[in-house]
Amino acid sequence: MKQEVIVRFPPSPTGYLHIGGARTAIFNWLFAQKTGGKLILRIEDTDAERSSEESIQGIIESLKWLGITWDEGPYFQSQFISDHLAAAQKLLESGHAYKCFCTKEELDRKRDQARQRKTALQYDGTCRHLSPEEVAEKEAAGMPYTIRLKVPRGEGFVSFEDIVYGIIEKKYEDIEDFVMVRSNGQPLYVLSNAVDDIRDRVTHVIRGQDGLANTPKQILIYKALGAPVPRFAHMSLTLDPKKAKISKRTHGERVAVHFYKERGFLPWAFVNYLALLGWSTPDSREIFSKDELIEAFSLEGISRANAIFDVRKNDPKFFTDPKAISINTHYLRTLPVEEIEPYVRKQLEKTQIWDPEFEAIKRDWFLRTIDLIRTRYHVTTDFGTLGRAYFSDDYPIEPKALKKNVLKHEGLKVWFPILADRLQGMDTFSVEEAEKVIREMADELGIKAGILINAIRTAVTGQPKGPGLFDVLITVGQRRVVERLRKAVTFFKLH
Repeated sequence: MKQEVIVRFPPSPTGYLHIGGARTAIFNWLFAQKTGGKLILRIEDTDAERSSEESIQGIIESLKWLGITWDEGPYFQSQFISDHLAAAQKLLESGHAYKCFCTKEELDRKRDQARQRKTALQYDGTCRHLSPEEVAEKEAAGMPYTIRLKVPRGEGFVSFEDIVYGIIEKKYEDIEDFVMVRSNGQPLYVLSNAVDDIRDRVTHVIRGQDGLANTPKQILIYKALGAPVPRFAHMSLTLDPKKAKISKRTHGERVAVHFYKERGFLPWAFVNYLALLGWSTPDSREIFSKDELIEAFSLEGISRANAIFDVRKNDPKFFTDPKAISINTHYLRTLPVEEIEPYVRKQLEKTQIWDPEFEAIKRDWFLRTIDLIRTRYHVTTDFGTLGRAYFSDDYPIEPKALKKNVLKHEGLKVWFPILADRLQGMDTFSVEEAEKVIREMADELGIKAGILINAIRTAVTGQPKGPGLFDVLITVGQRRVVERLRKAVTFFKLH
């Protein structure tokens, strides 16, 4: 019987879910979906001083927003410390580990001596050779100790085939007898992570390339405990354009998933974008539906080259990678309008222009309006800013529109009231009839229709550009168009 694939995503709750972590979660989720396997969510919260409930909830909410589902968990690593210590005890009893009584001062002195000799900064194994009697004597004296793994000595090496990086070998002589349990009884990550993976029956470890250094040590723990070794796939790192590693400390919230949620990204669009970071698509495509991405994904497609995430600190227009904006724009303009609606609603609620009638009495109008104006938008926040005039009578006039020469035409002060009367008197307010009235008036005045059209657009929407004006007028509605044209007369007198 074929073994079930089991992967895990083990975030540390010491802050928000950042881009690198989200990318790791996505790759694990895609692989589980592709193979019909399981994804386990495991919160590695053993760093009590830095972990917080707020971070845990933030990570879970970000995963849910992305649409990343898990089959088991969330488990909390802190609940299994007894398992980690039991494994350490088992390794002591089997002779694969030993108690080290060396003090910090002694270790620091040995490191200084190694630096002076310009040799590797490795533990020299002083306590590895203590007799049982010497160990008992030191314990009886109440001396604190760490627990170190007894790394095999000789000319051998740890070898494994990483799915991304190929054959990796690490000589025994280059691996020190590393600490698994601190002198305060706290297990270290290298032990806890391996023991948790054994307990959870993890078959594939998909994680960042920065975890590669720990892999030979963890393999030694797997083997010492008599457990099967999972397959490893180490993902390339996520760097900024200056080739610096993406980090919360350096880049702040611009590398946080919630930053993009709050700025109007659609969840799947962001997943689609992150999946392309460091993963080569089979046919150079960039747009994938959920089913298409699952079908196309493979661990072998993960690139060894580091992924670049364009963090733009001083670009108010795009605020992030243009490719991310481009992908989001595609989905915003092409998804069924019913799928866009909930996200638009949230933005209107955030900007305090949501009207319950949009969902009930005016639902059909609301959907049509979204469909009309989304063709020029990039993120859902645009609906509450650029699109404000469609949903509220309280909207600003964009500075760019004020600079248009057409708005400085003195005739507008006279023409707008006349046009407002004519539009108000229409029995049928349709695209065709509205266009007819406006163009006929332009002919009467002996001016280009564009002068009226551009001025009307600014007065009615506050924007210099947008969808076809006559569609806009019908969407805004006869009464509101008339009111705005009359109000614009006083506005134009000030400019």
